[in-house]
Amino acid sequence: MFEHLTTAPDDPILGLNEKFKQDQREQRVNLIVGVYQDETGEIPEFRAVSEARRRISSNVKANYLGIEGDQVYAKLASELLLGADSPRFRSGNWVAAQSLGGTGGLRVVADFLARCQVTNTVWHTDPTWVNHQSIFNAAGLQTKPFPYLDSAGKGLDFPGMIAALEQIPAGHAVLLHGCCHNPTGVDPTADQWRAVIEVLQKRNLLPILDCAYQGFGDGLEADVLACRLVSEHVNEAIIVQSFSKNFSLYNQRVGAVLFLTKDSVQAGTLRSQVKAAIRANYSNPPQYGAALVRTVLGTPELRTDWQNELEAMRLRIATLRRRFSQSLREKCDHDFSHIAKQSGMFSFSGLTPEQVVRLRDEFAIYFVGNGRMNVAGLNESNLEVTTRAIAEVVGRVPVSVS
Repeated sequence: MFEHLTTAPDDPILGLNEKFKQDQREQRVNLIVGVYQDETGEIPEFRAVSEARRRISSNVKANYLGIEGDQVYAKLASELLLGADSPRFRSGNWVAAQSLGGTGGLRVVADFLARCQVTNTVWHTDPTWVNHQSIFNAAGLQTKPFPYLDSAGKGLDFPGMIAALEQIPAGHAVLLHGCCHNPTGVDPTADQWRAVIEVLQKRNLLPILDCAYQGFGDGLEADVLACRLVSEHVNEAIIVQSFSKNFSLYNQRVGAVLFLTKDSVQAGTLRSQVKAAIRANYSNPPQYGAALVRTVLGTPELRTDWQNELEAMRLRIATLRRRFSQSLREKCDHDFSHIAKQSGMFSFSGLTPEQVVRLRDEFAIYFVGNGRMNVAGLNESNLEVTTRAIAEVVGRVPVSVS
């Protein structure tokens, strides 16, 4: 029965990361996978998470969680997105469930949309995270792109984006990045977000916001502006949340999915359908990672410590962006100033696929094939090495002849 199978292509990110691991060159640089690394190249554990581990070590039980997971955790996660004082959060016109990271949350959304026949088409930014299409396609939904980047590949094509959204048929879903757009690092401004949401309302489109990097862009509160605007102005919407990055819980698969509803009756119906989608997928989520997040968010001193450490990470990434851009300006005759203006962990560098291959083959510096880089993979020991290599593949600053 397996004779007809052919080899599936490598994942463009995780497959490339495997090649990096096999590379034996001493000074190789990994700017591929979206993990925050400190100056030593290690993934740090938050002090608050370490303390949460100590506090819950004797309280983790072996029983299954319910289908929706840890509901105290889900409520705290929703509060982090919407704000404790928001009318939506206080009204209870929402349904939240723990999910297997952001990816698992997106799959729950895809299964829900398909099984309940909410829509058959999900529109996404061009480009978007490489796994978005696969997740929705696997549930039987169509995915279609709309313009996002400008012709230079460095900024937002806002007029093109709005014009495209104006043409999407009513009843379709629109997948947006809540902040720190992956792969580009290009986000709309506050006024642009308001204009986007106005179009979504007018066209009767269902917003789905993928919020995987809260705290890494402009700050913990600023990064959920789009989520809160949607909460305030749209009756029905979906937000998917991940704590992989902002809690450094990559291997715990800690996420949540939040459905916004027009009233409590609709919330009750939706809850039953979300539970059905989860039950048919992974039945129920694991306990430990959610317990860590719940303990941190629910303990004032731990929450404050976590926020302060997350803010330090955010500022470090912003500094790396500026230094990287400055170093390239000194070495290259190409404009890389956009890197300093982008937001979050990722940047669309503007490098061509051919240049990316040269960086990998000749210099052991790994970017994703489309030129995306993880800025948080830079540090004191590899920043100059990386910029010198980029200068070699794109062209150095011409030397003036006196």
